[in-house]
Amino acid sequence: MSETVHPHQQASSLWTSRMAFILAAAGSAVGLGNIWKFPYITGENGGGAFVLVYLACIFLIGVPVLIAEIMIGRRGGQSPVATMRTLTNTEGTSKGWRIIGWNGVVASFLVLSFYAVIGGWSLVYIGKAALGLFVGADAEAIGGQFNNLLANPWELLLWHTVFMAIVVFIVGRGIRSGLEKAVTMLMPMLFLLLIVMVFYAMSSGSFGRAVSFMFSPDFSRLTTEGVLIALGHAAFTLSIGIGVLMAYGSYLPQNINIAKTAMTIAVLDTSVALLAGLAIFPLVFANGLEAGAGPGLIFVTLPLAFGQMGGGIVFGALFFALLLVAAITSAISMLEPVVEWLEEHKGANRVKSALAGGFAAWFIGIGTVLSFNLWGDVHPLGFISFFEGKTVFDLLDFLVSNVMMPLGGLAIALFAGWAIRREGLAEDMGLKGGAFKAFMVILKFVTPAGIAIVFLYNLV
Repeated sequence: MSETVHPHQQASSLWTSRMAFILAAAGSAVGLGNIWKFPYITGENGGGAFVLVYLACIFLIGVPVLIAEIMIGRRGGQSPVATMRTLTNTEGTSKGWRIIGWNGVVASFLVLSFYAVIGGWSLVYIGKAALGLFVGADAEAIGGQFNNLLANPWELLLWHTVFMAIVVFIVGRGIRSGLEKAVTMLMPMLFLLLIVMVFYAMSSGSFGRAVSFMFSPDFSRLTTEGVLIALGHAAFTLSIGIGVLMAYGSYLPQNINIAKTAMTIAVLDTSVALLAGLAIFPLVFANGLEAGAGPGLIFVTLPLAFGQMGGGIVFGALFFALLLVAAITSAISMLEPVVEWLEEHKGANRVKSALAGGFAAWFIGIGTVLSFNLWGDVHPLGFISFFEGKTVFDLLDFLVSNVMMPLGGLAIALFAGWAIRREGLAEDMGLKGGAFKAFMVILKFVTPAGIAIVFLYNLV
């Protein structure tokens, strides 16, 4: 293993165990994308064949960047910005690579600004489900509830604030007392809630149909666009390219095998997405609803299902609690690169850094809050035909998802594959012999090609 002096000197600044790191990184990866987005894009793209392509993409595109980003983070042992500055110096490479660190910190910060708004929706919906507001309501009434929430800037702002306060509180407590304690409690809770929801879905009478839909590939239903959507979602469900895993990797002890750890994270992340599908599709089919219902699947289609089913009040509340847990574990990881940078460069302590970073993200998030109501007709870059009709939220989402994340992932793959010296690399990554050679071929050629295709497709 390459000898690197770890800048996080105190033991209290390192993860206590491999499992703590796995839960934290998996918590970062497991978010609204798994429970909200994966089921509806699977529904829109025909089910089983899409799932197969998605799984292949996870291991050819997602995992190589995951390994590379964690390795870079551990080698540098600092915030993504400082890590890239250190490594470009020690490796004698172009200073241009330092953009990877800045891209990561800015991207995770921007994602957090709008993610916290959507995380706030799950808080609202726990209450709605628990109060029985979905019981007996028809599609129009439930759609109306969602539209009324979006139309009320003060209510959105309130829950955006509450969600961000939870995130700042956890991150401000530090690695062991905050992040690690939170994920070791929340991640098992997330899996438990998911499994309870899957068992509940089994009683719906349409579980067999859901299993068949998800795992019986019908390639005639898979389009080229579907393949590219699978590729895109696989690349970005793992939180790669936005500095989060580099920041988390900087706290990783040297004796932990990165390759094995990354595979475990990918398996956990994928398991959550598949379990979410098994929890959601039986309820959708049992109620004669549409599997490809788009983004409204979680906040309109599912409440309709809970409102019609026995135990819907309890299980509806449990489902949105699950969504909240997934959102929190991701959001705390997005604040971490900013906090780590503020601690290093501004000399602020942990609490002040978390408050400053959290407040700034909260403030920018107000633009997203207003995008759904008062600023619904405000299109900041509408004078450019490419951005016509895009609200503040649409622009932030587009910039991060379609530009910063893919370019960050691409740059990490190229930096680790081509710019870093080979000495000690196999040992650093935890790979040997033929496995390392095969991995490097994938990292240098297959992964960058896949990400480049997604990037160009999203732009065009």
